[in-house]
Amino acid sequence: MPPPCSRCDLQRVINLETARKLGTATGALVGSLKGAYTSLYAPSRLMAASFSFPMTRISTAVVAAASGGIAGAAAGQQMVQYLFPPGEGTPWLCLGCGHAFRVID
Repeated sequence: MPPPCSRCDLQRVINLETARKLGTATGALVGSLKGAYTSLYAPSRLMAASFSFPMTRISTAVVAAASGGIAGAAAGQQMVQYLFPPGEGTPWLCLGCGHAFRVID
């Protein structure tokens, strides 16, 4: 059970460690998909007569997905990292008032 917010006493709080892990994983997934899709289906690379899957560019898509995944994971990490309050303990963020606080277990 999450602790209540130390400022407004609401129970609507999220664990920032969990949010950081989800942000990193989601950023990696979205970055991988964007990199692969962009390398395979960029308008400048499609042939006018062919709308089938471009099998010859699979290796390029794999490299683009890997680099996009790394960049996306870094972006997801940075999006949540600035919310962390300084100090020791488990970091929490209140979804009602936006107050970030830590609870020492």
